[in-house]
Amino acid sequence: MSYYTVLGLAKEPFSTSPDPTFFFRSSSHVQALTRLEIAIRLRRGLSLILGDVGTGKTTLARTLLANFPREDGFTFHMILDPSFESEYQFLLHLSRLLGLPGGFKSALDARETIEHHLFQRGVTDSHTTVLMIDEGQKLSGDMLENLRVLLNYETNEFKLLQVVIFAQMELLGRIRRIRNFIDRVAMKYIINPLSEQETAQMIEFRLRSAGLPSGTTLFSPDAVEAVHRFTQGYPRRIALVCHNALEALVAHERSLVDGPLIQELLHDESRWLDEVAA
Repeated sequence: MSYYTVLGLAKEPFSTSPDPTFFFRSSSHVQALTRLEIAIRLRRGLSLILGDVGTGKTTLARTLLANFPREDGFTFHMILDPSFESEYQFLLHLSRLLGLPGGFKSALDARETIEHHLFQRGVTDSHTTVLMIDEGQKLSGDMLENLRVLLNYETNEFKLLQVVIFAQMELLGRIRRIRNFIDRVAMKYIINPLSEQETAQMIEFRLRSAGLPSGTTLFSPDAVEAVHRFTQGYPRRIALVCHNALEALVAHERSLVDGPLIQELLHDESRWLDEVAA
């Protein structure tokens, strides 16, 4: 029996997998989603979402996809790891995502084929093609230059390819050094960690989404305070700590996660990290 069923839950509430069902819509995430959807629908070109590790960028990407469920006129493609070794390799991968036949003689040949396809889809078919790139901090200078060229494909009214890059903060310094790239960013947004109040709301939201009955409480206010203090409001860290807390709750046959239990867990975690470092 899974630990969460003992607590009366139907699902694991604190998985770190990017499941849109458990995506807590903080004010920062809601703004990012709203602005992304507007930029895509207006076909403005390049959108950039930045945030530190664990702020929820990948889950935000999956939630954005869910905001366009089977909607006519939009096709989304996603690159999970943009670590391409060459310009040709990148363009070949992109052409496959777009469903184009291979056999290109050169990168120029591939680029011209992609441009023709985007024009056909965007102008003739009135279709919006969206390319989403996760782990954008892995994009090399050559790949960023290729994206810049692709973003030049446009009509008098809109860009033929919509690009959304989700990346860690380190990407910002690099794109600032690339001439004529930063000014192509139509929408940019930095995701911030959660406040203590939002941390409490996230914990509550995930528990309710997992089936916790109304009126039932599993985390005391001092436990939430300790979680926020340790995690600094980073959603992935919050999920990890809360997952361990619920496991401890079941193991000790207790009914409420309180501050002392969180402190004990964090002490054990710190001791384990110290031993590994030694």
